[in-house]
Amino acid sequence: MINRRQFLASTLATATAASLAAQPAPSWGGKVLDIHHHFRSTPNGNLEHMDGCGVTNAVLLTNISAEEKAKAEVKSNPGRFIRFTSANITKPESFEVLRNSAKGGSKGFGEIKFHVALDGPEMKRLYALAAEVNVPVLIHFQEVEYTPGGGGFNTGFSRLPAILKEFPKTTFIGHADFFWANISAETSVGVAYPAGKIKPGGLTDRMLSDYPNLYGDTSANSGRNAMTRDPDFTAGFLARHKDKLMFGSDCSCRDGRGTGQASTEPALKGKCVARETLAALKHSASPEIFRKITWENGVKLFNPNF
Repeated sequence: MINRRQFLASTLATATAASLAAQPAPSWGGKVLDIHHHFRSTPNGNLEHMDGCGVTNAVLLTNISAEEKAKAEVKSNPGRFIRFTSANITKPESFEVLRNSAKGGSKGFGEIKFHVALDGPEMKRLYALAAEVNVPVLIHFQEVEYTPGGGGFNTGFSRLPAILKEFPKTTFIGHADFFWANISAETSVGVAYPAGKIKPGGLTDRMLSDYPNLYGDTSANSGRNAMTRDPDFTAGFLARHKDKLMFGSDCSCRDGRGTGQASTEPALKGKCVARETLAALKHSASPEIFRKITWENGVKLFNPNF
């Protein structure tokens, strides 16, 4: 038995879900490659999200524990997916595992997100391996502690230029809070999603210009926030780095329409990150630059069989 309040809440939820399901997937004017799609092991989970938000192809970011399932997904849907692989790089045995994964068809290492310094011995070993097997590394840069004692991930962002110089044959793809906060010359270690005008000369902006082996992944709220906080800045930024930026979603919603969105950020409540980011890019980029960011740059870098 349920009471009237529970009945009404259930009815509203059902109606909302039905309304969302009825929404047509947006058309973005051509194929779209999502370079930051975390592998979903549920039946049809990957395609459901992609088809709901108008994404045609995706890079499946996959923990080594799910590699065989990801391989099966790629094989079952020819022309839709490629895969990246991640493993715990704080464990020495992980490097041989990653080497074998690259030899077995993985197109990159990522998402790499561990409580280490970006210039620590583990990460340097990974950079060298990526150059050896000729795959890119997608890295989560975060200095903010979301939980007390939780620490950051791949910390020491100000030292990244030295790493880009030290490993010129390694292709780096930057992502997450601190990477995108630093498109502005004014930022704070304690602020994950800064608001307001962007001051020109930010470290990320400069590195994208100065280092040919660094690319940017526009995924998650960090990327969406960077693309929307200062529209006067965004158009120039996208034009300036039109050959170095790639669209990614890093979205937790189930269906590409916002259902089950887990983000605690008010701007994304009940929304699909992929849709929001694509809309922001389309608003600020010319059609030619939009196509580069959403398709051409990733296809050129990863050389998939799409």
